[in-house]
Amino acid sequence: MSDGSVDLGWMRLLVEIARRGSLSAAAEGLGLTQPAVSYQMRLLEQRLGVPLLTRLHRGVRLTEEGRRLLVIAERTVQEVDALQRDIRHARRRPVIRLATDYAFSSLWLIPRMPGFRRQYPEIDLQIVAAQRLTQNWREQADLAVAFGARADVGEEAVLLMPERVVPVCAPALRDRLERSDLADLGRDAPRIHLEAEAGSPWLDWRSYAATAGLPAGSEQPTGDLRFNTYAMVVQAALGGQGIALGWLGIVDQLLEAGLLVVSGEAVDVPDRGYWLLGTAGDRAAAQLGSWLQDEATVITTASEHVAAER
Repeated sequence: MSDGSVDLGWMRLLVEIARRGSLSAAAEGLGLTQPAVSYQMRLLEQRLGVPLLTRLHRGVRLTEEGRRLLVIAERTVQEVDALQRDIRHARRRPVIRLATDYAFSSLWLIPRMPGFRRQYPEIDLQIVAAQRLTQNWREQADLAVAFGARADVGEEAVLLMPERVVPVCAPALRDRLERSDLADLGRDAPRIHLEAEAGSPWLDWRSYAATAGLPAGSEQPTGDLRFNTYAMVVQAALGGQGIALGWLGIVDQLLEAGLLVVSGEAVDVPDRGYWLLGTAGDRAAAQLGSWLQDEATVITTASEHVAAER
């Protein structure tokens, strides 16, 4: 008997021999020659020091030791085959990267992600979020959702949600304010501002008032709040800390749930809003793009109803 370690390459060979009943059939099934299979089995028997096969006139039969070894071999081969399938499936699983801003990702996309996963369970979606989409977004993403005007995004971009803006606040805050105060942009209530860099495409309170045809007011309301991300703006509004500008489509779910209420006039900004960029791509990217457009259509319809009610 040899003291060398047993070569594990014999496992699938033994399983095939037991399944097919002969060395030649096992060799054919594995794409090997019969002499090669016979040599491997003799070598294994020498290493173990016991016969594993009983040679018959036609075929072979496993000995008691061979059957004991077969139990281990079958279990191991099955587990290795299952692992191989899992690894191959994971390698084939498409991963799509979507670049967008913090507001869209946190307030619009993340709440709808369960629906996307149910519809496309085979696609892994990675979100690359920033305050504003950069010009080189294609270096890190397959698709992008960007806010701006048509001139900013190019002719190939697809409009997902046109820009509709309306003041919003917590229900308790609106209950404490008179209608006349709200019409004057909440003179007696703090306004919540999104602090953005110069050249930002988003409306601020002054540009909102100009678009709505309302006086911006020369007096600065006391206690105004300023944040550098829109998620914090919305969080402050939810907490009843003031009135914020709400982008319909982004805050619709909060309005529907009654966590925020409309507290001013809705305004539309033509040819500006959220756009889908990079729709040309592989099948998974196209599926994500189509899903985004379908979801946005539903949200845009709901936003139109909100705006009409005002």
